[in-house]
Amino acid sequence: MAVLSAFPITQRWPAQHPDRLQLYALNTPNGVKASIMLEEIGLPYEAHFIDIGRNETWTPEFLSLNPNGKIPAILDPDGPGGKPLALFESGAILVYLAEKTGKLLPADPAARYETLQWVMFQTAAIGPMFGQLGFFHKFAGRAYEDKRPLERYIAESQRLLGVLETRLEGRDWIMGDYSIADVATLGWVRNLIGFYEARDLVDFDSLSRVPAWLERGLARPAVQRGLEIPARPL
Repeated sequence: MAVLSAFPITQRWPAQHPDRLQLYALNTPNGVKASIMLEEIGLPYEAHFIDIGRNETWTPEFLSLNPNGKIPAILDPDGPGGKPLALFESGAILVYLAEKTGKLLPADPAARYETLQWVMFQTAAIGPMFGQLGFFHKFAGRAYEDKRPLERYIAESQRLLGVLETRLEGRDWIMGDYSIADVATLGWVRNLIGFYEARDLVDFDSLSRVPAWLERGLARPAVQRGLEIPARPL
C-alpha cells in the first residue's frame, strides 16, 4: 500500500487514516452518491469537506486529483493490484466501489449492463436536466427575462420523471433489487423537490411510484448517514 503523502491533495487535506479510502466531497446530489455508497457497502473511509463556495476545487491540490475541478473524488490507497488509485466522476466511483466490494452491482453480465445503463441515464440526463431547472428556477437564471429555458427544463424534468415512473412499475427499486442505479438517482430527485423547490413545477405529486421509491430510499439508514457526509466544519 503506497504512502498517500506522495499525492499533493493530502498536503491540503491530510489523511488522518492513510490506510483508508479518502473521499473528497460536499453533500451535493453528486457528492452524496459517493458517501451513500460508502455507507451502504461498509468500506472504511475518511471524508474531507471540500468547500465549493470558496472555490477549493480549483486549488492546485484538488486539481492534481481531478483536473475537471468537480466533486466527488476519491483516493484509494488499496486500489487494483494493491496500488493507489485516484478517481473522479461520481458514476465511475460508484462502479469502482461496487466492483471492489462485490456489492450493489449484479454479477450476471446482462443485469450488470442494465444497471450501468440506468446509472448513465442519471449521469447523462437526470443530473444535467434537474441541475439546469434548479439554476433557472432558484438561482441566477431567475433573472432571465426569456422564460423559455426554464420551460424547457421543466418539461424535460417532467419527462425524465415519467421515464423513472414507468421503470418502477412492479419494482421497489430501479433494478428490482437495490443497486448503484438507486444510489445515483436518489439524491437528485430529493434535491429537485427539496433544495430546488420544484415539486409543484414538475407536478411531482401526480406521480405514485417515484415518490414511494424516494421515500423507501430516504428511509435507509445508510442513505440518511450519507446525506450528511462530509460534515460541514463548525
